[in-house]
Amino acid sequence: MKTVLLLTLIFATANGLDPTFRNVAESKGINFRHRSSATPRKYLPETMGSGVALFDFNGDGRLDVFFSNGAKIHDPMPKGALPLKESADYWNRLYRQEKDGLFTDVTVDSGLKGEGYNTGVAVGDYDNDGDPDLFVGGVGRNWLYRNNGEGTFFDVTEQAGVKGSGWASSSAFVDYDEDGFLDLVVGRYLEWDFDKDIYCGEPKVRAYCHPKYFGRISPLLFHNERNGKFTDATAESGLAAYPGKALGVGIADIDRDGRTDIFIANDGMEQFLLRNQGKGKFEESAIISGVAMDQDGNSYAGMGVDVSDYNNDGLPDVIVTNLSNEVYALYKNEGNGSFSYVSADTGLAKISLLFAGWGLRFMDYDNDGWRDLFIIQGHVLDTIEITSPHLRYAQPPFLLRNQGGKTFANVSAQSGEAFIKPSVGRGLAVGDIDNDGDEDVVVSVLDGPASVFLNDGGNARGNWIIVDPAGTKSNRDGIGAEITLTTASGSQFATVTTTSSYQSASDHRVHFGLGKETSIPKIEIRWPSGTLQTLANVPVNQILEVVEPK
Repeated sequence: MKTVLLLTLIFATANGLDPTFRNVAESKGINFRHRSSATPRKYLPETMGSGVALFDFNGDGRLDVFFSNGAKIHDPMPKGALPLKESADYWNRLYRQEKDGLFTDVTVDSGLKGEGYNTGVAVGDYDNDGDPDLFVGGVGRNWLYRNNGEGTFFDVTEQAGVKGSGWASSSAFVDYDEDGFLDLVVGRYLEWDFDKDIYCGEPKVRAYCHPKYFGRISPLLFHNERNGKFTDATAESGLAAYPGKALGVGIADIDRDGRTDIFIANDGMEQFLLRNQGKGKFEESAIISGVAMDQDGNSYAGMGVDVSDYNNDGLPDVIVTNLSNEVYALYKNEGNGSFSYVSADTGLAKISLLFAGWGLRFMDYDNDGWRDLFIIQGHVLDTIEITSPHLRYAQPPFLLRNQGGKTFANVSAQSGEAFIKPSVGRGLAVGDIDNDGDEDVVVSVLDGPASVFLNDGGNARGNWIIVDPAGTKSNRDGIGAEITLTTASGSQFATVTTTSSYQSASDHRVHFGLGKETSIPKIEIRWPSGTLQTLANVPVNQILEVVEPK
C-alpha cells in the first residue's frame, strides 16, 4: 500500500469562515469555449452542450481536464451528413496540469482533437494497463481513445467495436458481470437525426422542439471481451427492451444485492432503474421501486443524475435534475428495495422550482462529513424569457449545504463569485484539482467559456481523506468498489465511480470530509471481486492509495 501524505497541510481547525468558490479558469490557463454551431433551424443537438472529465491521464498525481465540443452544423445539413470539426474552434480540448498548478493545452499532441459533434464523456481503464482511457459520445456515432501511457491517445473505436449509432448522451464504464474488466453503457437521447428535423414553435418564432416529438431509443451495452474488443450485449442483457430518452447515467449497487445497477435519467418520461439480475441480465424496476416519477405520479424532464448516500445510512440515494416549473427529484433509499420521494421534505423542491438543472454532484465541500450538492443550471430554450417572463435562460449555479442528512440549505449567496454570474450550464465534474484536501468543480457552458471553481477554505473547516483505489482481481480503477469509513462520529459510505452528473466524468478517487475527527478507526472496502479489505487506525489529511489484495 502506498500512502501519499500532504506534508504542507496540518490538522485543520474550524475557523468560523465558510468556504467559497472562485473561477480560476483564465488564470490557470484553461481557455476552452464550447461551440454549439447554432443555426436558425434550431437543430436539437445545439441545446445540449458538452461534457467535461477530470482525470489524471499521465499518472503524475495531478488531475487534468478534458472537454468535449460541438462541430460545424450547416444550414441545412446535407442529407445523410454528420457535422465535422471544420476548424480549431470545434476541437475537443485536453489540458495537462503542471507542477505549478497551471494548465497546458496538449490537445494536438495527445490526439484528442476529435472529429464529429461530441457530447458525453466517460473515463475508465478498460484494458487494465494502469492508464485511464476515454470514451467520447457523439451525434450519429461515438469514439473510444486508448491511453498509451506516453501522453497520447489512439482512436481504437473501429477495432474495439463501440462506434454505435444514434445520439449518445451520458455514458458509464462499469464492470456489470464482475469479470475484472470494465464494460460500457451508453445512454442515447432520442430517435433523431438531421434528416428527421421538424419545425417547432410559432409561425414567425422558431423554437427548439420538445422531445415528445421524437421516439424513444434504448441504451447500448458493450461487453468487454478482455482482448481490446467489445461485443454489443444490448439485446442479450435485456436493455433493448427499455427504450428511453437518456440524458444522465449513474451506477451503484442500489438494491444491495452485491451487483452494480444502472440508473438512467430520462427526459419527459419515466426514469429507469436497471437492476442487475446477474448472469449478464438487467430488469427495469423504477416504477415498483418508487423512482420512476415524482410524488404525484408525473413524469418530468430528467437531465442530470447522481447516485450517492446523502444521509449517511449506508444506502445509495438518487437525485435527478429537471426543468423549471418542475422540481429536482430526490429519492431516499429505504433499504427494502423501495425509495421515498423527499424533495419537499428536504427543502429541495422550494429551492429548485424556478430553475433548470443539468450537471450535479454530491460533494462534501466543507469537510463536515455530510455530502452537499453543487448544481449547474440553465434553461434549454433560448426563447424561454419570451414565453415565460418569470424564468431565465442563463442561471447561476447552486450550492446546497447538507444539514445533517435531513434538509438542504441554499448557501450560494454566501459562497463566492461562482454563484453570482448566470450562465447556460451543462456538464459538471468534481475532484480535488490542487490536492489540498477539498473538492473543486469544473463546468462546461453552452456556447460559453468553461469555469474552474476552486474551493477556498474547505480544508480549513474539517479534516479529510482521499481514497485512491487500485484493483488487482477487480478492474484496475476499482469502479464499483464500496467504501465504508467509520469514525467516532459515525460512518460514511461511497461507491467508486467516475460517472454521475450530465455527460461528464469526475475523479475516481473518493473524498471523505471528517470534521473534527483526527483519526479513522476503520476503512472497509468491498471490491467488485468480492474481496473485503479492512484498514485500521488510518491517519487523516492524506491521499491514500489502496491496492486490492491479490
